Amino acid sequence: MTQANETDTSQAVLDRLKGGLIASAQAYPGEPMRDPRTMDEVAQACVAGGAVGIRAQGLADLALINQHVDVPVIGLWKDGHDGVFITPTLTHAIAVAATGSQIVALDGTRRPRPDGLTLAQTVEGLRAARPGTLIMADCGSADDARAAQDAGVDVLGTTLAGYTGERPKTDGPDLELVDEIVGFASLPLVVEGRIHTPAQAAQAMGRGAFAVVVGTAITHPTTITSWFVSAVGRPDGSGAARA
Repeated sequence: MTQANETDTSQAVLDRLKGGLIASAQAYPGEPMRDPRTMDEVAQACVAGGAVGIRAQGLADLALINQHVDVPVIGLWKDGHDGVFITPTLTHAIAVAATGSQIVALDGTRRPRPDGLTLAQTVEGLRAARPGTLIMADCGSADDARAAQDAGVDVLGTTLAGYTGERPKTDGPDLELVDEIVGFASLPLVVEGRIHTPAQAAQAMGRGAFAVVVGTAITHPTTITSWFVSAVGRPDGSGAARA
């Protein structure tokens, strides 16, 4: 594939995502839904509901999802729990791209990476190994976004806002950060993180988001159930009030 054709293909992927909802189909370790087949079905259900893209993690999940959905897939590999753990190394990034995911999401912060490479070196290495793969930088601040843009990524995300210590963790999406990044970025900005209602998703789009990612509020029934349980307010917290 020529460089021009790669560019055309990459732009087509972005065009499919622009202005739409990307559903994040992920489950936490130890949960009943933590099974590639389940996440594949969840992803398909989200596409049936109108999601223009899927964000998912784990090589087995991604391999299945890429076989069964006809929308762009943002793939990542979570390895660890602290520091840089979202597709933390070049090796992880290449493996994610090999699943067929059109976009690889990786930690886009300025923190040290486990393999010692800079973000720019990771981007360069991934492009050499998997030409045509788009790269999304999960950022935690405006300074992260500036550095990621300089490193040569294709898409910026607010995924890590409130989780790296640079910004407070807001109740909903960090709209102030959205405003700041939109003010200087020349790359598409995908707003992700704590979007729990359609109104919040619409707010993010109204502030200049290229697209929004919603995960918990759509694909995580354990958390959604807990919201309703809390609202019911049974004193012992054990469930719905008796009819």
